[in-house]
Amino acid sequence: MAASSNAALRKVTLNAARSREFPEGSIRHGYDFIAPLTPEGRIDLEAWKAHRGECFAHRFWAGEPTMQGLLVHRAGGLGGSTWTLEWMGARGSGAVDEDEGYRFADHLFKVGEYVSVREPEGAMLTFRVVSVGKP
Repeated sequence: MAASSNAALRKVTLNAARSREFPEGSIRHGYDFIAPLTPEGRIDLEAWKAHRGECFAHRFWAGEPTMQGLLVHRAGGLGGSTWTLEWMGARGSGAVDEDEGYRFADHLFKVGEYVSVREPEGAMLTFRVVSVGKP
């Protein structure tokens, strides 16, 4: 079902969930990004195609520089496609880095839900959706 006519741009904020590294979770470690979400809370690919330049992303990590980038859809990967958070000149490399959203196409982006992100070094971290609102 193509729901792009019903999708709306939303700002999604993810905070680090409880883990060995963050026993209580962390509001100082996470991401926020703009994405077109269906009323159910799924990322709408067709709406993203029409608004890709507006789908900004931001990585905030205590003790590290803030990274700015975009939510990007790529062919290939698990399920035939992958959503990534793309950072230009990030981590001091001058190159493009990507943090891969694990099965973002399958997840609901609603407060209280959990999602995982794989960092370029291969670490898979779990995050909790803490807010979904207007950009």
